Amino acid sequence: MGIIEAAKLAFEYIRRDEDGNVESIVRALDGIDLDVKKGDFIAILGHNGSGKSTLAKHMNGILFPTEGTLLVDGKDTADERNIWDIRQTAGMVFQNPDNQIIGTMVEEDVGFGPENIGVPTEEIWKRVDAALKSVDMVKYRKHSPNKLSGGQKQRVAIAGVVAMRPKCIILDEPTAMLDPIGRREVIETVKELNEKEGVTVILITHYMEEVISSDKVYVMDGGRIVMQGTPKEIFSKVDELKKYRLDVPQVTLLAHELQLEGIDLPDGILTIDELVGELC
Repeated sequence: MGIIEAAKLAFEYIRRDEDGNVESIVRALDGIDLDVKKGDFIAILGHNGSGKSTLAKHMNGILFPTEGTLLVDGKDTADERNIWDIRQTAGMVFQNPDNQIIGTMVEEDVGFGPENIGVPTEEIWKRVDAALKSVDMVKYRKHSPNKLSGGQKQRVAIAGVVAMRPKCIILDEPTAMLDPIGRREVIETVKELNEKEGVTVILITHYMEEVISSDKVYVMDGGRIVMQGTPKEIFSKVDELKKYRLDVPQVTLLAHELQLEGIDLPDGILTIDELVGELC
């Protein structure tokens, strides 16, 4: 059984005027089918307004389906009795870490979630230690989060979710506000959690380089999944991605341009080493 399963999932935003009358209905998700297995690293791509953040909020029980179903570890998000369990199963990391950090000290912030759900004190500190190690932030445990860089703050936010021991972490554009170094730190952290701890990762992003090491990529447009496949399969379709206003990793684009100039290269080159190897 998958950890996240969507069947014909649809969601509509209803806009009302000051008198409460319906002004417009926007169908943000339109017939989404999804099956994410435990331990997978899934990436979801799409331009602004494609529906990817709306989908993320369904996985954590922030939004509920207008039509269809979404199951998290077998539990239906539409049933309010399941929400507590769902939010412990699927942890959410948002775009702006400042919206998630509330402690005056890093270790306090990481321990806040487990304390909130009644984890015994001794166990809380064990979880804080393990979570900070998992994101390589142990040396900052006594620091104020306000003094950290953007990338470090986001790693603290991830540690706060990890301390809750979720089976799945959903990251909604977690690097959008970071510089390239911060982006790399966060993505490396997420990859390690997936590979070493077996945590299922669902990464929502518009940075193509971030999805290269994922198991599967979904591309969204107009509330629908319009492409799906491995990173190599998806990035082999440069022209199709452009149709959905998406780029490809720079090295993939370079290889594509070289192909157009008559150089014999395979489709879907994803790394510099791969390109160098093929050219040599």
